[in-house]
Amino acid sequence: MTIQVGDPVPPISFTRMTPDGPQPVDASAFFAGRRVALFSVPGAFTPTCSAKHLPGFVERADDLRAKGVDEVACTAVNDVFVMDAWGRQGGVDGRVTMLADGNGEWARATGLDADSSKFGMGQRARRYSMVVNDGEVEQLFVEGPGEFNVSSADYMLERL
Repeated sequence: MTIQVGDPVPPISFTRMTPDGPQPVDASAFFAGRRVALFSVPGAFTPTCSAKHLPGFVERADDLRAKGVDEVACTAVNDVFVMDAWGRQGGVDGRVTMLADGNGEWARATGLDADSSKFGMGQRARRYSMVVNDGEVEQLFVEGPGEFNVSSADYMLERL
């Protein structure tokens, strides 16, 4: 079952890189009491993700905050080291929090997982964005296969 507007986020842990190394991030605590713009990409360093998706949210992070978003976060089914390196390469500089879903548990729990085996990428997440308000999905924008339209930062901004 795919997560829907009005649903609570699943109580899954992400991993994020800190100055002290990889640290778990409890999703329930991360989303509690605030409004978070979360976007998901099929894979760090992949073409559309690196050229459009991540840069759009980096560039528009302040605009999202001006519309009431407390934090902007990115997730992908990649390990924390890859997410950290991609964030540094993408210039996130504190504007976007990089959340690794290394084993795809978040992707499966939200029902937004995807089989990318035909591309040699195994099990991944679909491309989407969502607004989570105090642990509940407020808005959800899921792309069709191979598309990049409704999960962009600009699309989200138009709806806030």
